[in-house]
Amino acid sequence: MKRENKAKLQGRLSRIEGQVRGIARMVDEDRYCIDILTQLQAARAALAKVETEMLRDHLGHCIEGAIVSGDAAEQRQKANELITLLERSTR
Repeated sequence: MKRENKAKLQGRLSRIEGQVRGIARMVDEDRYCIDILTQLQAARAALAKVETEMLRDHLGHCIEGAIVSGDAAEQRQKANELITLLERSTR
């Protein structure tokens, strides 16, 4: 992971953590279901943004590094890792 992305992602994850704690509090307080569902959607969207940034970083750093290295075994390994990840997300 690139250092410049790390701080940004940690900040986003901290906000998401606070958001999830807020959702738990809403459930504990028996808040209106639609309000809770709205917050759940927002948290899921925020996590999706973090996931997208992580994927972008992986492609731009790890996979690009394997390509530049010229090591065919490493290239296959990185490609297989990505395929496995994508397969899990479709289940």
